Amino acid sequence: MDPSALRDIIRSGLLSFPVTPFDADDAFNPKAFAAHLEWLAPHPIAGLIVAGGTGEMFSLTPSEIVEVVRTARVAQPNDPIIAGCGYGTRMACDLAREIEAAGGDGILLLPHYLIGAPQDGIEAHIRAVCKATRMGVIVYNRGQSVVSAETLARLAEDCPNLIGFKDGTGDIDTVKRITVGLGDRLAYIGGMPTHELFAQAYRGAGVDTYSSAVFNFVPETALKFHNAFLAGDDATCEAMLRDFYYPFARVRDRKTGYAVSAIKAGVALRGFETGPVRSPLTDLTGEEREMLRAVIGDRT
Repeated sequence: MDPSALRDIIRSGLLSFPVTPFDADDAFNPKAFAAHLEWLAPHPIAGLIVAGGTGEMFSLTPSEIVEVVRTARVAQPNDPIIAGCGYGTRMACDLAREIEAAGGDGILLLPHYLIGAPQDGIEAHIRAVCKATRMGVIVYNRGQSVVSAETLARLAEDCPNLIGFKDGTGDIDTVKRITVGLGDRLAYIGGMPTHELFAQAYRGAGVDTYSSAVFNFVPETALKFHNAFLAGDDATCEAMLRDFYYPFARVRDRKTGYAVSAIKAGVALRGFETGPVRSPLTDLTGEEREMLRAVIGDRT
């Protein structure tokens, strides 16, 4: 897919952030992954971000990430497939090329591994990855990899396939500087954990869409909130925050890492094989799963 076309599609709707299921031997379970994606397929989205944060990219091998992309391409042939990509520069460049060869349409560039880095180093890393692929690239501000508005402007000038910016830091000042400075050049994606909790605040900063993790197990609820968000229907958004999202967040916030674990548990409660999360994450306890079941109720 042409990067500029992907950018325009991303702007058009909600992005799905599917979990990665594992089998009894802790290997990627493509059959379970395809079954979950096929269940989600009737619900309209702007694209899939597979093997991302919610998809445990940090726990996957590069070959597993490529297999996830291949499986998603077959299971949802009509939706754009964006894959998590990251680690060191050489690894990220190699992985981007492999994702492209596997049928991916774009990459979400997650933070480089472990160490902090200066702006010129982060800029060189992103530029190298952009030049390694013809796919669209979305930069993800999170953790130790945070670009400034000035850095991103230079990259947008130099890298035509840099099409998006996603924020998971909560730094609204930087987000606003980026959206004002770059305007329509990029698609802007909200990427805070359970971003619905932050969507209205980010809308004021010029962020017009986001990726939804809860779409994994309550797709109609996620789309209802997104539609209200797009319509500026704050009353509906706030009612849904009160009735579902804040109760979900109370379960999610019980332990570090549950932003992923609670989503995977929600998918399992809907009847899909997910397997456990991989270490160093941990699964919800039995009591916490029952708390989550009560939050989900009869939602779809």
